[in-house]
Amino acid sequence: MAQTIPAPAALAPNPVPERSTGPTNLGFLTVLHEANGYLGGYLVTNTWGRPLEFRLSSAVQPNRVQQILYAGTLEPYVCADLIGKTLVDKTSVPVQLVVTDCNAVLDLRLKLDAPVAWLAAKDTVPSPRPGSVIGPASNGRGTLFCHPRFPGDVSAAQELLQRLDSTFDLAEPFSRIREAIGEARKLGVASR
Repeated sequence: MAQTIPAPAALAPNPVPERSTGPTNLGFLTVLHEANGYLGGYLVTNTWGRPLEFRLSSAVQPNRVQQILYAGTLEPYVCADLIGKTLVDKTSVPVQLVVTDCNAVLDLRLKLDAPVAWLAAKDTVPSPRPGSVIGPASNGRGTLFCHPRFPGDVSAAQELLQRLDSTFDLAEPFSRIREAIGEARKLGVASR
């Protein structure tokens, strides 16, 4: 029985997502690094910021051997591959843009067809590669960056962000995620 094996290019995520005329949904993904490990929360909203779906991860605690072996790649692996990809995959509502407040989550773009944008804090001075700056966030909340391997995401993200309500604050959903994680802890919820 013959199997068809796709060409390597077909396995890679699309460099720029196709334009959609359907509803625009945004994903907001944060990963907290605490004493008991890394914990992620993912909120999907519409363009007005109304919640459509929420997911949170259980804590991921790398052991000492993993810390040694993964070295400088540990945090992007845990934040993007283990936590971020799992949360996005478990979500039933598709998004056209994922926004994160965690630089290590940018590598999630290597696993998704949708752009991933990092909302850097306004006092953060990263050294972006040319072509990776999407632009300043609203309300002086910092700067948005895309993954440097996907410069086409800059224009795609800019176009999507223009569809948002003018009062939409890209930093605000992260406070809702953190508050929801706190409430979930009180209820003893994990891996939902």
